[in-house]
Amino acid sequence: MPQLTRPSDSPARRTLERARAHLLSLQNQAGYWKAELETNVTMDAEDLMLRQFLGIRGETETRETAAWIRSQQQPGGGWGIYAGGPADLSTTVEAYTALRLAGDPVDAAHMRRAAELARDAGGIEGSRVFTRLWLALFGEWSWRELPALPPEVILLPSWFPLNVYDFGCWARQTIVPLTVVAAHRPARSLGLPLAELRTGAPRAREGASLRDWAGRFRLLDRALHLYERRPLPGLRRHALAVAAEWILRRQEADGCWGGIQPPWVYSLMALHLLGYPLDHPALKKGIDGLESFAIRENGMRRLEACQSPVWDTVLAMVALGDAKLPGDDPALCRAADWVMGQEIRVRGDWAVRRPHLEPSGWAFEFENDNYPDIDDTAEAILALRTVDWPERKRDLEATTLRAVRWTLGMQCKDGGFAAFDADNTRAVCRELPFCDFGEVIDPPSADVTAHVLEMLALDGRGREPEAMRARVWLLAAQEPDGSWFGRWGANHLYGTGAAVPALVRAGEPTDSPAIRRAVRWLESVQNADGGFGESLRSYEDAAWRGRGASTPSQTAWALLALLAADGRSPAVERGVAWLAQHQREDGNWDEPEFTGTGFPGDFYIRYHLYRLVFPIMALGRYVEAESAGRG
Repeated sequence: MPQLTRPSDSPARRTLERARAHLLSLQNQAGYWKAELETNVTMDAEDLMLRQFLGIRGETETRETAAWIRSQQQPGGGWGIYAGGPADLSTTVEAYTALRLAGDPVDAAHMRRAAELARDAGGIEGSRVFTRLWLALFGEWSWRELPALPPEVILLPSWFPLNVYDFGCWARQTIVPLTVVAAHRPARSLGLPLAELRTGAPRAREGASLRDWAGRFRLLDRALHLYERRPLPGLRRHALAVAAEWILRRQEADGCWGGIQPPWVYSLMALHLLGYPLDHPALKKGIDGLESFAIRENGMRRLEACQSPVWDTVLAMVALGDAKLPGDDPALCRAADWVMGQEIRVRGDWAVRRPHLEPSGWAFEFENDNYPDIDDTAEAILALRTVDWPERKRDLEATTLRAVRWTLGMQCKDGGFAAFDADNTRAVCRELPFCDFGEVIDPPSADVTAHVLEMLALDGRGREPEAMRARVWLLAAQEPDGSWFGRWGANHLYGTGAAVPALVRAGEPTDSPAIRRAVRWLESVQNADGGFGESLRSYEDAAWRGRGASTPSQTAWALLALLAADGRSPAVERGVAWLAQHQREDGNWDEPEFTGTGFPGDFYIRYHLYRLVFPIMALGRYVEAESAGRG
């Protein structure tokens, strides 16, 4: 392995050398990096329920999936949505249902504990809409007691309020097939009752009035339920046909929809209910593709909710650039070749709001041409800038130029940047009765805006109008305590770790009030052991902001901010020492905590590569400062 420039025996440099070597050893021969994206057992439970619904549930996957679900049960009987988190009612109900499908008896000790916990927490009656929808598929909940989802919504034009493009891409991909499912109101056999999960208490009927949007939508829901009793036949047939075409057009090459689990499973069910046989190419490809998301080990099977090869790869390239791997190193050139091959050159749903913008950008996954995202694209541009490949210089420049133009074209009118769409900010969508799980719109966020601003600054565009507007937006988004909210990572450490380096690189003075407030906040939340950590509880309880057990990724995020603002301060030295002290012999770090975010408060992610790439970034920038100080 090439040696770092300016060799030294400092602990930080030795730590960086080991980490860099380990990261290089993980590269796929094709040029990319891909580590596991871990979530919770909801994915696995719903996979078994999907297979039961389609009539394809086999003995092997049932046995292996059930073993995984059992292994994740908490001592109290429930299942949580992240490691160390409290039991979640809906996740517990779905996990329990899957284990009943697998043959676990109701009087088994682990099942009794789960059922008791579920009943104490509110039972099926208190679970979220999407859990009760799954149970309605099998006659264990009434469709009449679920919010109405008429497929006619697909016919609303894009300028009309509450059309499907008013929702974030992940939500619209889920809503459209769900409207098809709800229109058919199936009730397949589960083969077993779930009476032991019910409390028997009637669900409280919320008031409906015209005083606020929530009340108005409840009135609308009641009206739509009346319509569902006798929908207009011609209109219903047309809506279902348009929805089917919409769904089929968005299936990706690997069989997925959007590269994520929810629209994938609902699209399979929707097409099946519309009469598409299981051997139809779309359904066959979709069902077969699910297996590519399965991880099997130790006799257990679990599903990734999504896969992150583009994100993993571009972060790895940025990290190797910070670690001063030569730009012409074969590992970087192979990675650049793979990344350039992943550029998306076709129009997706983003073009509804930006019809004249030339396509470019990158998605998160192997296959997701309909939904490139701004965050991956900004990091991909940064990653390609680490490469010095004379033979492909023209290709590199052309690719990055297209991607920069596309990114700038996706700027929201307020100056910020969102993840997938521009100006997807109709907040009233959140008030719809079925929206009780996860964010359903895609407004600008501090972390994505910061990544774009940093990219523009390093691309020499920090003084251009778009960058200046993003900088103003980012400064205005700072919290009173000096931190920034992390939409896609946990939480204020992630947001602050993105915002401070971006602002400094874009020209914000390190002694400005905004930067000094950020530094003071970081110093105030540094743990006694020198590391940094933030519990996912911070999304719901402000007292947990910046508070939690030290983790490698979150320590690195804090260091990235402190290094940009202060260089080698005492807080930096303590953070670097923590990383050095906690490194494993193989160069990696342990991090059982979930530090990634899908939906704040509802869905969290453990990116298995985060614990390596972000410490390399921080250590690389520290060693560079260390070398400069000695020079």
